[in-house]
Amino acid sequence: MTRVVADISISLDGYVTGPDPGPGNGLGTGGEALHTWAFSDDADEKRLLSRATSRSGAVVMGRTLFDIVDGPDGWNDETGYGAGEVGTPPFVVVTSATPVHVRLTDLRWTFATAGLEDAIATAKDQAAQESSRRGEDLDTVLMGGGALIGSALAAGLVDVLSIHLAPVVLGGGTPLFGAGTQRELRLTETVATPNATHLTYDVL
Repeated sequence: MTRVVADISISLDGYVTGPDPGPGNGLGTGGEALHTWAFSDDADEKRLLSRATSRSGAVVMGRTLFDIVDGPDGWNDETGYGAGEVGTPPFVVVTSATPVHVRLTDLRWTFATAGLEDAIATAKDQAAQESSRRGEDLDTVLMGGGALIGSALAAGLVDVLSIHLAPVVLGGGTPLFGAGTQRELRLTETVATPNATHLTYDVL
């Protein structure tokens, strides 16, 4: 059975964007520092990124993130899912309405309008199909944004939490954990690289 893996970069003070995120400033002020590791030439960081990308059977994202990656300054032939390579897993977007226009028509998009739980169920089905096709166990990956992953954690929909802890204090932005979120975690892996500490937890 496919695991649901929430994978996200976060600052030391708990933010997944810098202050004032929005159109043209999707990561907020200073938020680019969160993802330095994903664009690094460091061998260990490239290996971690490749490992996560290769295990992705389907990917879930929120509508705000979709609008950024599908926007004119979003993903392209050089930069996409997995940073240096445009990924090929199916993508499920949690949204209240299907967009009128999609720029990245070469990727497989499903627009889930019945809520987060339905979107994750759809992605798990797609990941299971990809697993069968490729003959290996693949994950359902929640790539963000922060509100989506925080809501999935709060609702008990996440099996594994993969945090890339960047050595930066942003002082504000989009928090990953909202008030009232309580989950017990078990640390299963810690990897320190030049631009982040990578922490993997089972969500109990």
